[in-house]
Amino acid sequence: MTQLLQNWISRAAQQRPEAVAVIMQDQSLTYGQLEESANRLARLLQAAGCRRGDRVCFAIPKSPAAIISIAGILKADCIHVPIDTSSPAPRISKIIRSSEPRYILGVESSSGLLEELFAQGEFNDSVGVGWMETSPAEHRNFRAKFHWADRNSYSAEPLESSQCAADPAHILFTSGSTGEPKGVVITHANVIHFVEWAARYFGITGSDRVSCHPPLHFDLSVFDIFGAFAAGAQLHLVPPKVALLPNKLAEFIRASELTQWFSVPSVLNYMAKFDVVKMNDFPALRRLLWCGEVFPTPALMYWMKRLPHVTFTNLYGPTETTIASSYYTVKSCPADGAQAIPIGTACEGEELLVLDNDQRPTPVGEVGDLYIRGAGLSPGYWRNPTATAASFFSYGEGERIYRTGDLARIGQDGLIYFVGRLDTQIKSRGYRIELGEIETALHDMPELKECAVVALPTDGFETSLICCAYVARDQGVTPPGIRSQLSKVLPPYMVPSHWMVLPQLPNNGNGKIDRRKIRELFAIELKTSRAAERGQDRNSAPSSAETFQSADSMGSSSQPKNVVSFR
Repeated sequence: MTQLLQNWISRAAQQRPEAVAVIMQDQSLTYGQLEESANRLARLLQAAGCRRGDRVCFAIPKSPAAIISIAGILKADCIHVPIDTSSPAPRISKIIRSSEPRYILGVESSSGLLEELFAQGEFNDSVGVGWMETSPAEHRNFRAKFHWADRNSYSAEPLESSQCAADPAHILFTSGSTGEPKGVVITHANVIHFVEWAARYFGITGSDRVSCHPPLHFDLSVFDIFGAFAAGAQLHLVPPKVALLPNKLAEFIRASELTQWFSVPSVLNYMAKFDVVKMNDFPALRRLLWCGEVFPTPALMYWMKRLPHVTFTNLYGPTETTIASSYYTVKSCPADGAQAIPIGTACEGEELLVLDNDQRPTPVGEVGDLYIRGAGLSPGYWRNPTATAASFFSYGEGERIYRTGDLARIGQDGLIYFVGRLDTQIKSRGYRIELGEIETALHDMPELKECAVVALPTDGFETSLICCAYVARDQGVTPPGIRSQLSKVLPPYMVPSHWMVLPQLPNNGNGKIDRRKIRELFAIELKTSRAAERGQDRNSAPSSAETFQSADSMGSSSQPKNVVSFR
């Protein structure tokens, strides 16, 4: 039998059908129930016209229904495309336009989004809607082609697959610098290779209780889901209402008796700031993993001192190389907060290369571009050969490498250390964000003459503060108004939180926008505002937006600039 992701579910269902597979609050599925529901959905999709290689989007918040959808789509020999239901319809339209799905699976909570997507009529003839709830829902602009109850007409027996391991399993759309989201193609073989390595390295077994904290359109969830299913373990879905509340997250880990927690560092850092972890807390927890951004060493020290029974592992890897490509398990609690934590060594079957501008290996200690090659390498971007050629290169004898856009160095210990980003791509809350995509959306607004988006590092939950400086066409253009418009085309995590109105943007010697100067202006203003906050009465209620004014420091005008911060 060809090794495919969905086969892990079938194997677990055959060996332990009554074992719990998925839990979320008061809902749960056994492996037997998951297998049967996914088989029925697969046959329903095939009867509705889906064929090998067709794309099926699902606009379903994290839930057992979403997990069934993923499994059913794969069993139908199709490619699943997760949709971020918090994103605005215009951005999702770009994803649908690119992926050309046969169907979109939805539920009542996403009905408003689906209505907006179909309101213009662009997708009415090409994309069908499947309703993943028992009660049919009819809306003004579309009618579902099938409903969840229809699955009962189809057999729950396993299906024969025509797929091979090299076929795409899913397409994950990430931020694109041109304003168009890029679809990263990930194959069954890509995921299987990483999961099999991780299961061996971490010793994941059927007795594990694994977290699923990230949203399902984020690639970390792929390891949560299929890492658990490969071992026949329990997958505990973290409800969205709990995901950003430190106290609730700590209680979730305790109550669920999790043995493995995997999230972005900003979540762990946030929990440390609120001091929600007790000494010797989470007695069932054995492994704590993070990926997606730098974990501040002081926060790591906080966790390690409180959980001496837990192993802590840093994973590193962009979406294009499938979940993670390197790992480093911290041997002991760092001695001080300034100690850098390496991204470590390559996972089995992977190789990390630190190269100079001529793609030659850099000496130990010298900073270079970080490239990755190996079994996790994506085939490229969905139907985007130009973007693929710009990031994937030939290296050596017929091998491919991926340029991460990260800067790194090899330490004296032989480990690889992350240094920073080469371009305007940042990580915030674990999301990969192209600042260029935000600027593209802003440039479409006629109210603005010019704008620039920059990012400032922070030790808060966001990791990076997204800041926008702009020149307006008239005084009636305000940050709240621009922010409101932007939220209609970009997801919340991409909308700048700090805004500055300027008479003109500073330029450098080449006549280009001086982004370094803009970052300095924001840094000065935010430092001033925080000092003012510390002097205020701590019992006073904070406002949702605060405006700060100071004399213009650009020398071109005496007009004051405004910094508006949305908290």
